[in-house]
Amino acid sequence: MLTIDVEGERLGLTVGSLVSLSLEPPLVGVSISNQAAMHEFLRQAGEFALSLLAGDQEAVAQHFARGVPPFAHWHGILVREGEGPPLVADALGWLRCRPAREHEAGDHTLFVGEVLAAERGRVAPPLVYLGQRYVSL
Repeated sequence: MLTIDVEGERLGLTVGSLVSLSLEPPLVGVSISNQAAMHEFLRQAGEFALSLLAGDQEAVAQHFARGVPPFAHWHGILVREGEGPPLVADALGWLRCRPAREHEAGDHTLFVGEVLAAERGRVAPPLVYLGQRYVSL
C-alpha cells in the first residue's frame, strides 16, 4: 500500500505491484493510473511510503483499493506514529522513498522511488492479489 502526506492530508492507495529496480542505488517502482486522483498528489509529495501488507490485512487493501477518493477515511486503520507518510501498523515491512523519476507508460506513470529506509515488520504470510482476488500465500 502506497501512502503520502501532502500538507497534513494523509492519502493512501493500494497498488497492484511493487517492483525492485536497482540495488545500488536502491530503487523501486510503482505504476499509477494517469486517471487516479493519487497520480497528481504523488507528484507533489516529497516522500512516499510503502507498507507491505500481511495476509490478514485484506480489509486494509480493499479499503484503499477504491482509488476515489485517494484520502479514504483512516478511521479504523491502525498506523505507526511518526513523521512522514503514514505507515500501516502490523505490516510485513515498510519502505520510505523519495520520488526520483517518472516514466510515461501508456495510461499509467511509472514512479521510481529512491529507498531512503527499509524496515522489517512482523513475520506472516504476505497478501497477494491473484486472479482478481486477494489471497494469502
